[in-house]
Amino acid sequence: MTAIATHPKYIVGTWTLEPVHSEISFTVRHLAISKVRGKFEKFDVTIVTAEDPKDSTIEATVDVSSVNTGQDARDNHLRSSDFFLVEEHPNMTFVAKGDEIVIDGENFTINGHLTLRGVTQPVTLTGELGGVIDDPYGNVRAGATASAKINRQDFGVSWNAALEAGGFTLGDEVTINLEIQVLLQK
Repeated sequence: MTAIATHPKYIVGTWTLEPVHSEISFTVRHLAISKVRGKFEKFDVTIVTAEDPKDSTIEATVDVSSVNTGQDARDNHLRSSDFFLVEEHPNMTFVAKGDEIVIDGENFTINGHLTLRGVTQPVTLTGELGGVIDDPYGNVRAGATASAKINRQDFGVSWNAALEAGGFTLGDEVTINLEIQVLLQK
């Protein structure tokens, strides 16, 4: 594995989210037979790539009240104290420092810290750099795809209901998927 500085497209600067071309989504097992999918409509990401890559940072904030699974009743339940407890913890955050980021070719691993419901746990994102380009409007853009698996119980999200046939309504493992595009600030 090589350090972030050796990537040929490494550019020093502050990168901000291009929300129109970005998405944070999740899946969780439902009734032990399928998966429920959802996404967050409001979030922000800032990446600072420093001269010394060890000083670089990634910070993301997700407005958990913006959850959208396509069903209003379920979304309202997710906002309640059974899940996100939006009234007390309106945001989920992810933070990583340069020394927690490893790039190997176009693949990367980010060992950061996720905070949900006031609980902070280490989380590893793995992904692939989509590239860095100069767009037709004079902007420098970068894109990446990443995912992580978390156990919702680790963050105090423990609501569940037993099924008559055995098992539970929801699985504990949640897969978080990211499609992120950022713009280098001038």
